[in-house]
Amino acid sequence: MANLINLEQVSKSFGIKPLLDSVSLGVQEGERIGVVGLNGGGKTTMLEVLAGIEEPDSGRVSRVGGLRMAVVTQRGVLPPGSTVGEVVLGPLDVADHEWAGDARIRGILGGIGIDNLGLDANVDELSGGERRRVALAAALVQDLDLLVLDEPTNHLDVEGVQWLAEHLVSRRSALVVVTHDRWFLDTVATRTWEVVHGSVESYDGGYNDWIFARAERARQADAAEERRRNLARKELAWLRRGPQARTSKPRYRVEAAEALIADVPPPRDSIALASFAKRRLGRVVVELEHVQLVTPDGRELVHDLTWRLAPGERVGLVGVNGSGKTTLLRTLAGELVPAEGKRIQGQTVKIGWLRQELDDLPTEMRVLEAVRDVAERITLGDKEISAGQLAERLGFSPARQRTPVADLSGGERRRLQLTRMLMSEPNVLLLDEPTNDLDIDTLQQLEDLLDGWAGTLVVISHDRYLIERICDSTWALFGDGKLTNLPGGIEEYLRKRAILAERSQATTPSVASNAGTAASKPTRNGAADRAARKELARLERAVSKLSDQEEKLHAQLAEAATDPAKLMALDAELKQIVADREATEEQWMELASELE
Repeated sequence: MANLINLEQVSKSFGIKPLLDSVSLGVQEGERIGVVGLNGGGKTTMLEVLAGIEEPDSGRVSRVGGLRMAVVTQRGVLPPGSTVGEVVLGPLDVADHEWAGDARIRGILGGIGIDNLGLDANVDELSGGERRRVALAAALVQDLDLLVLDEPTNHLDVEGVQWLAEHLVSRRSALVVVTHDRWFLDTVATRTWEVVHGSVESYDGGYNDWIFARAERARQADAAEERRRNLARKELAWLRRGPQARTSKPRYRVEAAEALIADVPPPRDSIALASFAKRRLGRVVVELEHVQLVTPDGRELVHDLTWRLAPGERVGLVGVNGSGKTTLLRTLAGELVPAEGKRIQGQTVKIGWLRQELDDLPTEMRVLEAVRDVAERITLGDKEISAGQLAERLGFSPARQRTPVADLSGGERRRLQLTRMLMSEPNVLLLDEPTNDLDIDTLQQLEDLLDGWAGTLVVISHDRYLIERICDSTWALFGDGKLTNLPGGIEEYLRKRAILAERSQATTPSVASNAGTAASKPTRNGAADRAARKELARLERAVSKLSDQEEKLHAQLAEAATDPAKLMALDAELKQIVADREATEEQWMELASELE
């Protein structure tokens, strides 16, 4: 394979800090490279030098002749006054009927969500996330040799992230992408670059391979250090005994990589944490009874919702953009009063709420002052740690803790926001997109902190790795006014969303016949609507019950591995349960589609 871009002994500094120091690397045809590293460590700088946006201080960057490349940075700069269609379809230079007849282009517009914005929308009126999606779509519709993307999964929901991963894997073009989304990295990348201390370390594979290789390198470094210590002790003993001939050399034994995780305990003891949470929180945490949530323009998001959070419960909340996730979180936090119903909060509850906005930081303070302003020391799990120690665990070195808050980057402000929230020692955490602007190392530290945290947790995130890592249950808003439990987690959510999308396409009338169809569409009266919603809830409970039975049967099958007769009976029962669950899900989907 030919190299598309080469960096030879490239160095780049800002001020006195070298971000790239004599870096040499290359991008080959068809290679998909994920770039990781700490915030402020040089990832974006390396990407911009690679793409030609920034010139290196020294070294050489060479590109193959006629290279077709698109770059999408976090800056999201779009031509002022342009429409979405001009930005996205402009580089193609084709007539409307040509791109409209191209299934690939239509698929990209739908996958990124551009079709929801409208091609005639003015880009000046779009939000930051919408502008990022427009810039991403403009790059994806082109036939390119190389795509360079900086955090493309930001502002995409779970479905959007999955669609983007599948699309990038299916392309023939090479890819260099900076991302903190670990599932996305593991799905897309064939190679991982870690930008650290001015150098770029290269690893084969995606996130799991990178973590495995890092652990193995650390193990080897520890082993080398231990060998040096042993050698020093032997040398000291030899000097004390006098000059005697040594007849053997150090022997090396490299253990299998699996030994690195053989004795690692589970991330957390859920039973012990739940028991401790009950002592801290009491019986009542936060409860919503018969709640209705509506948007400012009167659109109903949630209808007749009763939801009781239990002590120690860890909930992941997913749904498409605009389905009401943040509104529901604001209601749980007590900031938003529901249109109907009531909210009940336990007397001992202390809520820590991580908003998406970064407008609650004291910019006149330094980092350590801002943390100590909340508390000097806290107890986390069974350990007491200081404000400085917690700040260091979340990525602020002792030197960086003296930095004014006003001088922090977006990712550092997000980390400071997290640190201050944890220092307040809440027993209920509400996290709204906590992974935004956080690098992978900080995410790992956050997960490690939350593993030993005893309390109730509700987290909204498009990072499916985070949801599956720190949450014990997953709930979804499908736009049907209900909150749905998903025993199968994110995979079940995506499966149900795909079925809903297929049914929506099958029942959506064409533009030409839209008026006639609208006139003939059946309507429900109030009683019929309530009955339909009650039936929907019944089907939902039935699906959950059948899913539980299916899980128990899988466990029984594993235990009966040596009993052929029992295996056959259990297998027949399992097939019937699976068929019943699928049939019930089909009924649920049909009824949910009718109620939309």
